[in-house]
Amino acid sequence: MKSGLQRRLLLLLLAPLSLFALVSIYFDYEAAGNAALQQDQQLRRLAPLLADSVLAPGRTADDSPVMLLAPPVEEFIKARTGFAGYRVSDADGRFLAGDAWISMVVPTTREPEFHSMEENGVTYRVVVQRVRTAAGELILQLADGSDARQQWVRSVFFKVLLPNLILVLAAALAVNWAVTRALRPLLALKDAVERRSPRDLSAIDPQSTPSEVRPLVASLNRLFALVNDQAESQRRFVADAAHQLRTPLAGLQAQVEAWAQAAMAPAAGRQLTLSADKIMALRSATRRASQLANQLLALSRADASHMAGQPVHRVDLKDLCESVLALHLDAAAAKGIDLGLEVRFAQVSGHEWLLRELLGNLVDNAVKYTAPGGTVTIRCGRVEGQSQAFLEVEDDGPGIPAAERARVLERFYRVPGTGGEGNGLGLAIADEIARAHRALLTLEAAGSRDGVACGLRVRLVMRSPA
Repeated sequence: MKSGLQRRLLLLLLAPLSLFALVSIYFDYEAAGNAALQQDQQLRRLAPLLADSVLAPGRTADDSPVMLLAPPVEEFIKARTGFAGYRVSDADGRFLAGDAWISMVVPTTREPEFHSMEENGVTYRVVVQRVRTAAGELILQLADGSDARQQWVRSVFFKVLLPNLILVLAAALAVNWAVTRALRPLLALKDAVERRSPRDLSAIDPQSTPSEVRPLVASLNRLFALVNDQAESQRRFVADAAHQLRTPLAGLQAQVEAWAQAAMAPAAGRQLTLSADKIMALRSATRRASQLANQLLALSRADASHMAGQPVHRVDLKDLCESVLALHLDAAAAKGIDLGLEVRFAQVSGHEWLLRELLGNLVDNAVKYTAPGGTVTIRCGRVEGQSQAFLEVEDDGPGIPAAERARVLERFYRVPGTGGEGNGLGLAIADEIARAHRALLTLEAAGSRDGVACGLRVRLVMRSPA
């Protein structure tokens, strides 16, 4: 983490510094080019004056011509003592006067020509021209060792590259120091998370971290809470499943073992005859175990923390009610219960299979606990004046006392004195599914008989999609 941020910060610092250095080099080069152009123009202007400085030929062809340097030429050379000079040669390039160290270049035309030469580590800019003078046709050369284009590399190194290099090194040291100190709380947070036990999902104190990483800490705490809730739900589910399945499975095993021993007895001849009552008891036990296993599986799948990240779809409540009604008609008819439907068009956003499970549990409970000849009604529609829809199951059975309505939503809780073979999971599953949909599940009396509340109305209210 630390090295990654250091590399990024150094890159972010080096990139603009390098850009500034390149821009500075470009402008320095342009300035050097302008100075060199001015220097060439100055040499071009001085070349005719150097020709005028030749007053007469020498006594012989090998003698130097008589010369008197023009004041501008003389001032130019004096101003650059050691870095300027001139040379006068005859038409064939033979040295006649001036500085012999200036290398001879024979021009091809009478126009001024420029070239560069190096002498004793100094680069000279030289103008050479073939001209007619008082001493005849001569080749004149004027050299200047202050060529800006030849000196600009040294200037760039000392004025741009070296200061920027020092600045980058200083920045690297400063960034290393600053990042080390700034990342100390973040590195401490990393170490604290790494040292945690896999079972330790407690929240991290956001006040002990820098403000910039508090959103990250808040996200980690939310993740820890979700994982902890899911792990706790799984542990609770496993414990509940083991506890609830132990009794019916133990009863089945004991009954089958007893029958097996009876069949293996010598007097039975390895055959066993079962009465109808025993077979019905066995069927009832297996049905209860199967129903319990299915309800435990539904409860696990409906876990609100598990369903939080699952995609939702539009669900037509009218179609849902009609399909669930068809599944429970036979059971209702067997008890002489009037299972009815009062539905209006309504849609919600949710998980259709979960809402089907919820409604199925409510209808199953209503049919199971309503006395023969009773009435069970399934309803759905939109809430008047609100962007909400409802799903409702009402029966005229014994109902649930007001003091018990909160507890019946707990897993495996049954109202004392309740008959039947329920497992106490139907309403718990409905409540879990309601929480997964962020919906409101309410239980209330459906009516009253002789001033006493009776029946039960279970109502689920959800937000309708736009």
